[in-house]
Amino acid sequence: MSWLQLEFASTREQAPLLEDALLDCGALSVTLQDAADEPVLEPGVGETPLWSETKLLALFDADCDTDAVLAVLRAQLGQLPSYRLQQLDDQPWERAWMADFQPMRFGQRLWVCPSWSEAPEPSAVVLRLDPGLAFGTGTHPTTALCLEWLDGLDLAGCTVLDYGCGSGILAIAALLLGAERAIGVDNDPQALVATHDNAVRNGIAPERLLTFTPEQFPINCRVDVAVANILAGPLQSLAPTLAQATRGGGQLALSGILGEQATAVAASYQRWFDLAAPALRQEWARLNGVKID
Repeated sequence: MSWLQLEFASTREQAPLLEDALLDCGALSVTLQDAADEPVLEPGVGETPLWSETKLLALFDADCDTDAVLAVLRAQLGQLPSYRLQQLDDQPWERAWMADFQPMRFGQRLWVCPSWSEAPEPSAVVLRLDPGLAFGTGTHPTTALCLEWLDGLDLAGCTVLDYGCGSGILAIAALLLGAERAIGVDNDPQALVATHDNAVRNGIAPERLLTFTPEQFPINCRVDVAVANILAGPLQSLAPTLAQATRGGGQLALSGILGEQATAVAASYQRWFDLAAPALRQEWARLNGVKID
């Protein structure tokens, strides 16, 4: 079976109207994508922000009368944005999806591999992780920056805090790299479930990885290494919490920060931590340093 795809170049304002009209015309699905590499960061409560340049991909059955669809859209919306019609041949979509996720190396030892692939190096430290609901498979620059940092540490005997754990990738990586214990904190219950499930898949004993919501996180907890891959605003608010949780001489890494946000975030932590210059990857930054005794 084949499909027809209508691709529209839209604006932020027009995209919701166009999406509704396409669904009314029988589209099987409508996907909205960023058309200009414009990250949407830290939306307000109740907000669903879109990009100023938004691409819409509408999928129809192959026998759909696209001329009739376009006529209905023009009748509802008037002048249409530029569009492109494409025929998509049927294929084993689950295999095409799997092909997008291949083993990835971070630092010298660590490889993140989906369950259907093997690491190219027999001596590698392998973290098994499949794409899922919770954020974090290693493909994003901020996750990569944190994984590389963890790979470069001597974690033997350490307790590691992963604040904003998402899929648990950073906590699990730390354990596989030699940490004795890890703690994952996230305000999304689904993230805590994902962290637990991914730990089981990687053979991590339950007592080595504890998970908490922020409200449950023990105020007397002290760790040797803390890592938080979130966003600039929450990281600034979390500075006292992470400072209190990190032992004197302990290590800290912060990411989820755009390069231009690094100075402001660093200022929130300099009272407690001696921070190095930001490590940059594309437009993203990682801050890391040592807790001042």
